[in-house]
Amino acid sequence: MRRPSVLVGVALVLVVLAGCSSVPRSRPPVQPPADPAGVVLHVGDQKGGTQSLLRAANLLGGLPYRIEWTTFSAGPPLIEAARSGAIDIGQTGNTPVIFAAAAKARVQLVAASQGNVVSDAILVPHDSPIHTVADLRGKKVAFGKGTSAHGQLLYTLRAAGLTMDDIDPSYLQPSDAYAAFKQGQVDAWATWDPYTAQAQLESGARVIATGDGTANGYSFEVASNEALADPRKQAAVADYLRRVDAAMRYSDTHRDQRAVVWSRETKLALPVTQLAAQRGPDLPVPMDDRLVASEQDLADAFSDAGVIPGRVRFADIVDRRFEGRAAPL
Repeated sequence: MRRPSVLVGVALVLVVLAGCSSVPRSRPPVQPPADPAGVVLHVGDQKGGTQSLLRAANLLGGLPYRIEWTTFSAGPPLIEAARSGAIDIGQTGNTPVIFAAAAKARVQLVAASQGNVVSDAILVPHDSPIHTVADLRGKKVAFGKGTSAHGQLLYTLRAAGLTMDDIDPSYLQPSDAYAAFKQGQVDAWATWDPYTAQAQLESGARVIATGDGTANGYSFEVASNEALADPRKQAAVADYLRRVDAAMRYSDTHRDQRAVVWSRETKLALPVTQLAAQRGPDLPVPMDDRLVASEQDLADAFSDAGVIPGRVRFADIVDRRFEGRAAPL
């Protein structure tokens, strides 16, 4: 009886994403090199995300352009902002981009990274009678609709012979989900770091499943068509992506430093960010056929589950214009 409400909710998301806008519908052409001096690059971020990563690696200085940051609670609203041209670029996980592709949103995926999948977890309270994924049948599970946790939960349930119809979904953003989890208002929570680490250390949450063997761990830089149609903004995006790549690699070899900055900027306890940082950051990966096939499989899983109407062609929003165009910092 829950499926119609799920479809209506998702359909509304897709309608909003596909709504009227002055942003070009088709993929903007590759622009010739331009000078980004004086450009204001509007970047979408999540709490403790890219801005913190760049600051930890000391890569926010000497920019030939200015960055204005906007913080989002999760990937879906970030993509909506990119779709409308409110931001030029931002990073999100593997599932929000599926919904963007389904809605034919005016965005392109211009870079990819891959992280650990151990922190993509399904959590239960320490004293919960739930010990396996199969025990989730009929239980209330919190997760953000259209987030990477949504995709990971879908895959994890499928691996256990269950579907989304076998659980009672509770669509909550991370902060609300954590509050509901601590207060016993939900039976389980599908989330990612640093929320996984926070729940483990502060609430003694138990992990009953991770993304190991199910999730692909991909994240993407999502750029608006409007930004890519502007030669000077395209130049700023190219420089920004180069810095993000370098910051990821730096944080991989300086995890303690990353944890300190992460803690300071999010107000999370240092042990929380240390645990999250030690699990490893995302690292740059090519948007190759393997990546596209993995994301296509995830898109097909959502279609098969009836969450997304029709079929998605994921390759349609993969834009490789920046790959190999800039030397590493």
